[in-house]
Amino acid sequence: METTALNILFSAAFLLLVVVSGGIIYLTAAEWRDRRRQAREKRAAKADTKKAATKAVTKRK
Repeated sequence: METTALNILFSAAFLLLVVVSGGIIYLTAAEWRDRRRQAREKRAAKADTKKAATKAVTKRK
């Protein structure tokens, strides 16, 4: 009886450890993906601004 209860508690603890670790890995990966996307959008916006500025200078000449 005592061994069965300990086995259930250890199994539950291990399952919780796996679930929490999986959640942390998921959140870390999602944050990494979002940072990459934001950096890519920032570079694209910067390039668009640079193109617009070059185009404006070219039109003035």
